[in-house]
This record gives sequence, structure tokens and C-alpha cells, in this order.
Amino acid sequence: MASTRMKLINLLENNRAEYISGQELSNQLDISRTAVWKHMKQLELDGYQIEAAPRKGYRIISNPDKVSQNTLQWGLETKWMGKHLHHYDQVNSTQDIGHELAKEGAPHGTVIVADEQLKGKGRKARSWHSKKGEGIWMSIILRPDLAPVQAPQITLLAATVLAQVLAVEGDVEPQIKWPNDLLIDHKKVSGILTEMQAEQDHIQYIVIGIGMNVNQDGSKFPDDIRYKASSLKESTGHAWDITKLIQKILKKFEHTYEVFLKEGFKPIKLTWEHYGYRIDETVTISTMKKKWKATLVGIEADGALQIRNEDGSHEKLYSAEIEWGEGGYHA
Repeated sequence: MASTRMKLINLLENNRAEYISGQELSNQLDISRTAVWKHMKQLELDGYQIEAAPRKGYRIISNPDKVSQNTLQWGLETKWMGKHLHHYDQVNSTQDIGHELAKEGAPHGTVIVADEQLKGKGRKARSWHSKKGEGIWMSIILRPDLAPVQAPQITLLAATVLAQVLAVEGDVEPQIKWPNDLLIDHKKVSGILTEMQAEQDHIQYIVIGIGMNVNQDGSKFPDDIRYKASSLKESTGHAWDITKLIQKILKKFEHTYEVFLKEGFKPIKLTWEHYGYRIDETVTISTMKKKWKATLVGIEADGALQIRNEDGSHEKLYSAEIEWGEGGYHA
């Protein structure tokens, strides 16, 4: 059913300037004309405006502006990513659903998308404001043949995917703030949360959550995050098509993941460091034992941040408070 509808939408999209007859659609899709009509009605329910003219056929007048399973999968140019896709109007957390589906055997590349999260969560159990229709609230189930120690590489990979998509699609200069925040003009627009179920030497599954502020009005952010959070709309001056942006992310994720499996972590490391926030700059670092200044050098394969201390010695950080210098907030 889904593949037939995807073929149908492609036929209609490729003939926007003219009508395509019901008989021709019937022949090309190998279904009855009644079935064609039923598919057209489903398209209309998903928000497509379809014009039907006697003795001429059908054509698309306008595309839907809402997110749904069908609109996400129509035009999704992937081989395995998102072929199993679950869309919800409202959930507590796409991460929670991701875990449930993974435990039930959901395949590699399954995607969960929600219009709104009531209990969206970020790293360290922080809440994520996930209002209806304003952003991307999405989780991806992966079943990599990797050791658990390599799981942080998937988070770093996801960050490079988001940075590259926004750089191309938005004509902006995103930066990745260690370990998993995406910034534009020093303000956070996206975060990544990676959770996994694993045995000692084998990952059973990973659920990687992506929260991205897309079409919010910055003045309506809660007071506690207003001066350190932003949205793509605020950064670029225009609203974004959330469906198309999700499709771009999934396509880029699939490609980058396959490169990672073939070539290892090095291409991910180089890309991450290209976008790395304040790489080669000096910041103030605090732990429970001390506070000092150091230069950010890059990342390690295990997700650690590599720094160079003032005495020239190198060190790896797995957890620390960093004063980034812009806006006075920490990580």
C-alpha cells in the first residue's frame, strides 16, 4: 500500500503542469481505477489538494503543510532509514516509544516522529520544550554491529548530520558544542540524546533522539532558556517545512551511517571538529577537584573531549563544567 502511494505521488509530482488520466495511473500502478480514486481520497485526507477534471484526469494543486506518516514517507529518498515510520500527534516522549518498539523487535532504521512531546527529555534528565508543530521531535532505532564502547560515536555522527544539513539547507553556520548540542550564533537550536540496551560485548539496540527548534518565535521561549536557545526561524528569518527537513536529515543520516560502517570513525571525527564549537580556543573548565583554563583540541573515538593544558600537556575529558564564554552558560 505504502509503495503504491509513493509511486502515485511521484507520478503526480512529475506531471504538475498537466493532468494525468485515471486510466494511465491505473496502468502504471497496476491497480483498478477505483483503487486510484481511493488513493486520491487518502491524499486529500493528508492535506494534498487534488484537482479532478472529467476526461482529463488528476493533478496536484498544492502539497500539505502537515506532518504525517504518509507525507514523511512520500518522497523519502532512503533505502532503509524511515521505511518503518511511526507518527503521533502527541506523546510523552519519542524516546520512550523508541524503547518500547525496539524491545518488540522494531527493525534497524525505524523512525518515531511526534508533533508534540509532553515530557520531552534531554541529557542529564533535563526537560525539552516540544510544542506542537514548532519543531522536530524524533527518535531513530539503530541495531549496529558494534561494541558498546563505540556507542558515543553514533551521537557524534548524528551531530555532524544535523550540522551538515542545516549548513546546506539553511545557509547558516551551525556549530557543535560538546558533546551533543547544535548552536547557531551561540544559541542552542538542537540537542541529541542517545540511549542504548546492550550486553557486555554487544549492542542490542540504540535509540537516538533528536530535538530541534524549527519554527518557534524566540520571544515565546520560557524565561529560563530565552537567552541561550533559538530556532531555525529565528536564525534564518523564515519558516521551515518540517516534513522536508526531516526527510533531508534521514537521507543524510543513512548516507553518513553507511560511510561510518565502511570507513570507520575518522571521517566523522574530522567533520565534527570542522563544526566544533570553540575548537582551538581557550575556555575555563571546572570539575569537583579544580578549575583551570585549557584549549579545546578535538574529540576522541570514545566521545571524550581532548584538551591542551597551559603547560602543553594533553588530557581527555568525559565530564566537566565548561564556561563557553558566550552568554555565560555552562555545559
